[in-house]
Amino acid sequence: MSGLVLKLGPHERVLINGAVIENGDRRSKLAVMTPGANILRLRDAIHPETANTPVRRLCYIAQLVLSGDAGAADTRHQLLRGIEQLSQALTDPDSRRLLAGASASVLEGQYYQALKALRLLLPREDRLFSAGRG
Repeated sequence: MSGLVLKLGPHERVLINGAVIENGDRRSKLAVMTPGANILRLRDAIHPETANTPVRRLCYIAQLVLSGDAGAADTRHQLLRGIEQLSQALTDPDSRRLLAGASASVLEGQYYQALKALRLLLPREDRLFSAGRG
């Protein structure tokens, strides 16, 4: 089986090319055969009111492309600029690697991969903000 394989829990929802699909009562696997399909697990979705930090805002923008609520051409510059700004603040090698990967993914039009890389920065950002309050 080639393509992207989604493993869904009971009643889990996923957005594929703008359509919300809900799994049934049992765990299942779904093979997405169309290359470049826009896919977002709704349990991972960032809601507008929680897009209140730099990384969360970038994740939200990438998510808008995946949901079909924003065009890739409209958001590309905004994402690349935000990634560049983050790279000035997050200077450790692992963060730089993730940001470089996110940037490359945006340039290639791979918004799911960009979102995936950016989401890995969320725990780091949370730690930095909680340390700043302490």
